Amino acid sequence: MSIAFILAGALMFPVDNTKAVIRVNELGYAAADRKVAVLCSLVPRTIGRFTVLDAGGAIVLRAGAQPKGPYGPCVSTYDLNISPLTRPGTYRIDAQGVRSPPFRIARDPYGGVPGALLNFMRDERSGYNPLFHAYVHTHDGIVVDGPYAGRYFDVSGGWADAADELQYVTTSAQATFVMLAAYRDFPRATHDTEILAEARHGLDWLLAMYPRPNLMFNQLGDDRDHLTFHVFTNDTTNYGWGPGGARPIYPCTNRPQGLFTYKNHSNGAASTAGQFASAFALGAQVFRGIAPRYAALLARKAREAYRYGQLHPGVCQTAPATAPYYYEITNYANDMELAAAELYSLTREPRYQRQGLAYASMEPVQPWMGADTAEHYAWYPFLNFGHYELWRTGDAAVRERMERYYRLGLQRVATRACNAFSIGIPFIWVSNDLAIAYATQAYLYRRMTGDATFLRYEDAARNWLFGENLWGTSFVIGVPKGGPYPRHPQSIESHTLHIRMRGGVVDGPVYRSVFERLKGIKLSRPDKYAPFNTGFIVYHDDFWDYSTNEPVMSTTADLIYLAAAMEPAR
Repeated sequence: MSIAFILAGALMFPVDNTKAVIRVNELGYAAADRKVAVLCSLVPRTIGRFTVLDAGGAIVLRAGAQPKGPYGPCVSTYDLNISPLTRPGTYRIDAQGVRSPPFRIARDPYGGVPGALLNFMRDERSGYNPLFHAYVHTHDGIVVDGPYAGRYFDVSGGWADAADELQYVTTSAQATFVMLAAYRDFPRATHDTEILAEARHGLDWLLAMYPRPNLMFNQLGDDRDHLTFHVFTNDTTNYGWGPGGARPIYPCTNRPQGLFTYKNHSNGAASTAGQFASAFALGAQVFRGIAPRYAALLARKAREAYRYGQLHPGVCQTAPATAPYYYEITNYANDMELAAAELYSLTREPRYQRQGLAYASMEPVQPWMGADTAEHYAWYPFLNFGHYELWRTGDAAVRERMERYYRLGLQRVATRACNAFSIGIPFIWVSNDLAIAYATQAYLYRRMTGDATFLRYEDAARNWLFGENLWGTSFVIGVPKGGPYPRHPQSIESHTLHIRMRGGVVDGPVYRSVFERLKGIKLSRPDKYAPFNTGFIVYHDDFWDYSTNEPVMSTTADLIYLAAAMEPAR
């Protein structure tokens, strides 16, 4: 920033802005983007006009502010449309004395983001962990339910799910799939060799978790992990086989699970089977020309897993142990649809397309879209990628149908987005993943149809992730470099070893009612966002807030695809 710009700011903005702020995307905007900043005032305030200054302090845009009404702690809000700005550079908004932080217009504002996200994925590895240059969790694991209970299987590998070290097929298969899809669709943006290596790390673990056609594992470890305060290389958790020993493996058993007081509501295996099959089938396509024997193995396992799901309809939820929290997956049609779509793409056998369309008709719209709330991970994965995959290989009728399904879901969320931030997701746990899912679906719909009806909401959901939100912070650790982002995430490595993390996406804001009823949650430091946490949703940059500030592996992987899509074609 030039001295002239700094002096201009000091001279032109003497007003105390503690009661009003302007929120922008801290990464910046591409020249062709729809660009709308948001002014939030905690007290009644009337704004008629605003100006935009360039780095030299010259006014380059004058426009009217559009009032939008109250939202959360904001008594007054305004949309500030800066879309006419297209020249690359650094700018600042002045809305009658209310100043924005500097923001930039650049050809490639998302450049480097997929690489940062991949960095976090590597940090979360089990097996060989490059962050510590060490092998971790090498004794995994022992089956604790079903006919193989007490048997040892080598399932070392994969990724820790979040700040703890539990591992789930539910989230790991989704992460593997979206990275493979990003490699397929945007190889340059994702630095193809890096993302392919990470996706293979996921595929290898998934293969270990499905060792036999009739034996499907779903989870490694359980919440007894939370009883000790440790980093990856010093896990002293005792699951009954000695401190730091083997961890429990939970298979899909088609019935409720839980070793202690709490039980889940599992009633089948199709949700997990479909996720195995879709990752394997896409992996077989990607690796067909790179590692043919590996691709053949993945193709065979994809067929087996899909057949297992057909034989065992229903859901295989994650298993609780000492606490009542688990991933309450309630649907499986989307998982089996995606599996069928990928198997059709792999084999061109018409039966898979027919079956995929049948599963799609069971759930045309993800149930969270338009909902106010949901149970924890009830409708995960939050994006139905199966509609897009069926569209890619379908005829005109199939394409029209998938476009209609996407449009219905997008409209349901858009109807709820009548606020300055144009955000309409429910603020349940991992709300950032919902924002990513919405932005990705809107992007795919636009790519499929050329229809920009939902572009406003697509942009808003993406901008929300990078600072255009109530708190003015990016929700991606270390991104943008030097900018506002979570400084105190719930990461034991960061908290204990003071390791500078980069690339993890935190859970994101939740309803105040969610935050207040969770067990064992607290704040360890003064809340720097306190003025903006007085409404119906809250976010805390605090190590002990596991509901809003925990970095999540699968959410990070989901953002890789969206961030890669935002990079311009080379």
